[in-house]
Amino acid sequence: MELTMRQRQAVTRRLAQEYQKAHKKRKGQILDTLVQLTGYQRSYAARVLRQALHPRPPRPGKRRRSVIYDREVFRALAQIWVICDGICGKRLAPYLPEIIPVLERCGELSLTSEVRQKLLQISAATIDRLLAPVRQRYQLRPRTTTKPGTLLKHQIPIRTFSDWDEARPGFVEVDLVSHDGGIPGPDVIQTLDLTDVASGWTETQAVQNKAQVWVFAALQQIQARLPFKLLGLDSDNGSEFINDQLRRFCQEQKITFTRSRPYRKNDSCFVEQKNYSVVRRAVGYARYDRSEELQVLNELYSYLRLYTNYFQPVMKLVEKKRVGSRVQKRYDRAKTPYQRLRESPQLEEAAKRRLEAEYAQLNPAELQRQLERLAGRLSELGRRKRAVRAPEERRDLEYIFS
Repeated sequence: MELTMRQRQAVTRRLAQEYQKAHKKRKGQILDTLVQLTGYQRSYAARVLRQALHPRPPRPGKRRRSVIYDREVFRALAQIWVICDGICGKRLAPYLPEIIPVLERCGELSLTSEVRQKLLQISAATIDRLLAPVRQRYQLRPRTTTKPGTLLKHQIPIRTFSDWDEARPGFVEVDLVSHDGGIPGPDVIQTLDLTDVASGWTETQAVQNKAQVWVFAALQQIQARLPFKLLGLDSDNGSEFINDQLRRFCQEQKITFTRSRPYRKNDSCFVEQKNYSVVRRAVGYARYDRSEELQVLNELYSYLRLYTNYFQPVMKLVEKKRVGSRVQKRYDRAKTPYQRLRESPQLEEAAKRRLEAEYAQLNPAELQRQLERLAGRLSELGRRKRAVRAPEERRDLEYIFS
């Protein structure tokens, strides 16, 4: 007759009292008896006999952590995060003491002293954990339309990533971002992207195509609004940059002109990362090829330069070393390009005062609203363009298959 679980437990407790006091030979006999009565494996039977008189204490329940960052903190943090374009916690945490007073001054944020104190002491990991439910990730595939320019390449020296150790503002990298919508062509709008290596200051200007005359004119316009003197210029090997006009201009202005190695994007890593984080995130991968779109793009870039340079903190790589099979990277504290220029000893005091005066008049939330308005305007122009082209495409198909 097979015993029930309750009967097995009662037999085990009864034999366990004798088992604890018995000598070795008697323990073996008790163990045989328990195995015969219950059908346990011998090793399991020995264990339950040892534990019968000393049962394990019940497992404690999961300790509930007290809530420090409540819903009010979450709402304020989410609002700041949206205004700062959804940057990660490592960039947002050190920037909170800077951006909170600005948003309060502009009337975009109203915090109690308790919420403000919690926001100022929150860690980067906690920011990412709290914002995980509302974070959206986009992964867009980049494309390149650079055509090599062989003219004068032997007269322009190559400069690699390892050579860029300039701590002084003024040494920049430039690149073109194509707005072809996945269909490359000669008459699509391009964005000239210029990034300062030392501070991360970024300027963008839309041009109607890749012709060197438009690129050169846009470069001069960007140079006129830079808060520092242009000292060095590094480009890829495209013919829009590698030409005699730009080379002579750099010689006359005493600007160091260098180029990257062909097919080595890491040589221009400072500007390459801005192609996505600044240009693509703002205007996407749609096709822009009309004058109305060129005008809206440049209006958008006039707000984007202020939003990016004054209110978007970035981290810079300080050290990179290999330990066995792993590569360890160490970054500095996240700062905006404006903060880096303000702390630079090479920048003139007059330029710093101009930057501070412009910064005092800016509202990051209003800049973001203007960016959203102009991005919507670009989308509307794109819808109208597709609506006009659709009948033409149908007529072309009817002609081909007629």
